[in-house]
Amino acid sequence: MNTCPEILRADHATLRYGNSTVLRDVSLSVRTGEVFGLIGPNGAGKSSLLRVLAGLQAPDEGSVQMEGVNLAEKAALWRAHRIAFLPQEAETLPPMAVRELVSLGRIPFGKGQSDEDLLAVEEALQQTRTLEFAHRAVTALSGGERARVLLSRALAVRAPVLLADEPIAALDPAHALSVMNLFHDLSRKGVAVVVVLHDLALASRFCDRVGLLKDGKLVSMGAPADVLTDNMVSTVYGVTVQRVCNAVIPWDLI
Repeated sequence: MNTCPEILRADHATLRYGNSTVLRDVSLSVRTGEVFGLIGPNGAGKSSLLRVLAGLQAPDEGSVQMEGVNLAEKAALWRAHRIAFLPQEAETLPPMAVRELVSLGRIPFGKGQSDEDLLAVEEALQQTRTLEFAHRAVTALSGGERARVLLSRALAVRAPVLLADEPIAALDPAHALSVMNLFHDLSRKGVAVVVVLHDLALASRFCDRVGLLKDGKLVSMGAPADVLTDNMVSTVYGVTVQRVCNAVIPWDLI
């Protein structure tokens, strides 16, 4: 069990878009050194919650704190040093080299190219297996390759909190496993990783805890085995559940 201190928490967060309430009284905490999975059906509020946790959108009610400090009271630069955010939405990327794009993750730390900046970029490229095309234009890459490059940019921040919205959605099984293994390794080095996932098998394998959302409400939170029961999955997703022993599941990298 993770006994590390809490680093990020939401208290009774409610968020509205016009007349629609997309988050309803959500309270959760994230600890250093854990992978926390946000799961739930489409439209459950996962992406909205991630933006609220990042301080990119203030809740209409409730609050978000990092290390006991209310995010709403801190400047964007303060947050940018401490929280790396990987959005789900596809970006229109400029025709620049991969290495240059990844180096944008170091902007919060100044305009120079210090040794620390260069090392952070190099390490991020290696972690996502994108170093081999670091000099290629990002616009010439496949969708899966671009997704890994954008993850590299977030990793280059070297923030104590990483928030990633569906980072494996465009990846093949090998690269999806590689990213989830990377999140596991980062957490063991003390990083708090919050990741939005739809793959319940990967959530069960790699997340220390999960939060299950439905209709903007956090309906369950805890260890994957405790949350992803047959009855809970059926109730939230509207599907029947079978646990099939001979299913073909990509399991590890060769």
